Formats: sequence, structure tokens, C-alpha cells
Amino acid sequence: MIDNRSLTIAVVGDVHDQWDAVGDRQALEILGVDLVLFVGDFGNEAVKLVQQVADLPFPKAVILGNHDAWYTASDWGRKKAPYDHAKEDRVQAQLEILGETHVGYGHLDLPEFQLSVVGARPFSWGGEKWKNEKFYGDRYGVHDFTESTALIEKNIAACQYETLIFLGHNGPTGLGSEPEDMCGRDWNPLGGDFGDPDFAQALAIARRQNKTIPLVTFGHMHHSLRHRKDRLRTQCQFSDETLYFNAARVPRIQTYNNGDRRHSFSVITLTQGRPTKAELVWVNPANQQQTRETLWSQPLSSLP
Repeated sequence: MIDNRSLTIAVVGDVHDQWDAVGDRQALEILGVDLVLFVGDFGNEAVKLVQQVADLPFPKAVILGNHDAWYTASDWGRKKAPYDHAKEDRVQAQLEILGETHVGYGHLDLPEFQLSVVGARPFSWGGEKWKNEKFYGDRYGVHDFTESTALIEKNIAACQYETLIFLGHNGPTGLGSEPEDMCGRDWNPLGGDFGDPDFAQALAIARRQNKTIPLVTFGHMHHSLRHRKDRLRTQCQFSDETLYFNAARVPRIQTYNNGDRRHSFSVITLTQGRPTKAELVWVNPANQQQTRETLWSQPLSSLP
């Protein structure tokens, strides 16, 4: 079991080139977080930015997203690549920079917190159709959802701890099929669950093994909806003692006319190994001001 102290986790949603190496490090220090989770999409194979993330002096886990293999995973992407694939492999470069902190199709044991982080399928585009078969086959020996689930399951079995946090780029199926739902398709034809079925199957396996899963977090499906502007996408859902959290706040840095910049982070609090609060926090590193919005909370006394 996780230890009894409160654990504060910052989840960084889809970055899309919005990262300030100095400012974001300062913001994380101001927040005083214990652990940082990155859900991917740093940029279109943004190797230098990924190096900045790898250099952060905080416990962290990362999963790469579809944009992190934008010029590599698909045939059309390779045709648009601004570099020669015979001379460079920018996907592999990112993986080597991140090392063990990249948990896509892997896991990371964190003894200081008595938990393990398990990664879902990296570079996910979402949806029920298996995409980029050659890319996954060549790099991971995975050719379909069944083999993908088996690889995630293998990493569940290899974890040192019974308390698991799951980190994906896209979320699992089963969180709703309305366009406004956590992984709902908000483009035509509207509606449908665009989650990852292999991710959902791996979670079901972990539950059958009686693993404790306080948090499942991901991004990809941006909070701002394409089909309507009167509301945002549903960002969190709590069920089976697990908090499901979509951290894809895009754009994540706001710049004002006076030059002030606010950086967004999703902050999750675990107390005695259970989720008790989820917040959206905007931090101004220059003056250390924070603006906090509670998205979900539940006192520990009300949990079973």
C-alpha cells in the first residue's frame, strides 16, 4: 500500500510547444508537487523540448503522444518530415532522452511513494481502429489491440507495488460516448467513444488482480470542444474508487497584454492512497500567484 501521507501530483496536459524551461520549472517549485506526470504531445517530434522535460529535477513519468511521432508513425507523416529518416530517428531520440521515465508500454516503480506508474499504449491517436501497424510492429512487436493489451498486462505483472497509477496519452474506452464526454468524438460524425480499447482491457485486468488504482490520467482529447463553445469537455470522473482525469488543457500558457504569463497544471491530491481532490491551477512564475479551480473533491471520510 501507498504510505499515509498526502501526495500531490501535477499532471501536465498536451504541451504542443507551450513549455518554458525556466518558467515551468519555477511554477512546479511554487506548487510544491511530489510527482509530475506528462501525458505527451510535446510538439511534432520536439526533441529539444523533451530534453528540457527530462532535465527537470522532480520525480516524473512521461508517455509520448501521437504528435511526438508525427513525422514517423504514418506514411503521410513521413512524406511531410522536415528531415531525412535515413539519417535521423527523432522518435528514438526522444525515447533515449527520457529513458526509464517514459512509461509507454512500460512501468516505473517509485519506492519513495510506494506505488508504480503503468503506461498505456504510447503515440496513441485514439479510436477503435488499429492505426500505424508497421510503426508499432517494428518498434514494439505489437500488431493489434490484443497484443497491445498483453504488453501492458506484462508490465502490470512486473510492477513492484500493488498501488498503480495509469498514464496514457489517450484515455480508455468506457468513459462515455457523448461528444462532451472525456473521450467523446467532438467532430463529424458527432458522438462515439474515441477511447483506447486496449487501455480499458488492461485496466480491467488490473482490477481482477485486485490492484489499487487511485488515478488514471491522460490527455489527447482537448478540453475546448470543436462543435460548441458554451462549455468544455468533461474533465474528470470518479468510479470504482478511481479518479479518471483528462488533463488536455490547450493552450496551457496564457499571455496577457502586460506581459504576464500563466501556466496551467492539473493538480491531483492523494490522501492515504486515495484521490481526494482534483484542481486546475494557473501559476504566474513571475509573481508566484496561483489561481485554483476545484474540479472534483471528496473527503477521505466519505470514501469506502
